[in-house]
Amino acid sequence: MSAELIDGKKIALDIEFELIEKISKMDSKPSLSVIQVGEDPASTSYIRAKSKAAERVGINLTHHHLPESTTKSELSSLVNKLNESEDGIIIQLPLPEGLDSVLNEINPEKDVDGFHPFNLGKLVQGEPGLRPCTPAGVVELLYRSGNDPSGKHVVVVGRSTIVGKPLSLLLSQKGVDATVTLCHSRTPNLESFTGDADIVVVAVGWPDTVSANMLKSGVVVIDVGVNRTDSGLVGDVSSDVKEVASQLTPVPGGVGPMTVAMLMSNTVDSALKK
Repeated sequence: MSAELIDGKKIALDIEFELIEKISKMDSKPSLSVIQVGEDPASTSYIRAKSKAAERVGINLTHHHLPESTTKSELSSLVNKLNESEDGIIIQLPLPEGLDSVLNEINPEKDVDGFHPFNLGKLVQGEPGLRPCTPAGVVELLYRSGNDPSGKHVVVVGRSTIVGKPLSLLLSQKGVDATVTLCHSRTPNLESFTGDADIVVVAVGWPDTVSANMLKSGVVVIDVGVNRTDSGLVGDVSSDVKEVASQLTPVPGGVGPMTVAMLMSNTVDSALKK
């Protein structure tokens, strides 16, 4: 067996075409501001991808690039100003030390990253709201690749508040109806959980976290990891996983484009609510 690759780029483009149709019926284009503090090269790369996607779908994206020396009060002042004018606001992570608390000053209705405690609380309660982009992208990817998670045993490896925890909540909520096991880097005998799963999602940020001998034949594997190595970008699962999985997301080209597509989707939804 050699796994079929799930083409995240193609699915993301399908979502973009749907967003173009929505935006064409709006009185004005949605507006999105992305704030970057400092010169982190990965952040610059991510913002470039977001800018290109925004241009393709018709969202007005403004990149506010601030120096590393930016103070908390200066960042807070910019966020409060943008709260009055924008449909969506992102503060690109990581931030210099001492600035993280400003994330909570974004108006929850404009928190298109879905990280605000208010939006995470609505997710816990099963109420509608802006969802974190990567978890929402994973769920959308599953549906659009023919892998309805309803009734399936999904093992999520990784417990971050950015991916693992919100994803486990999304998958287990009413209407999605997966049975979810949440594991992490300190779970003993991880293979006893992954080996029983219909779908495995790996998001721990470490190469070779899950290998073929930890999985049953025919499993669907969603690799969220992006690790920069001497040999290039690799995910969190070993290369031999393709020999046992029925479907597998590539790195790059799998979950990454879906994250950006869901960011665009959140921005459009925010603009429509306004």
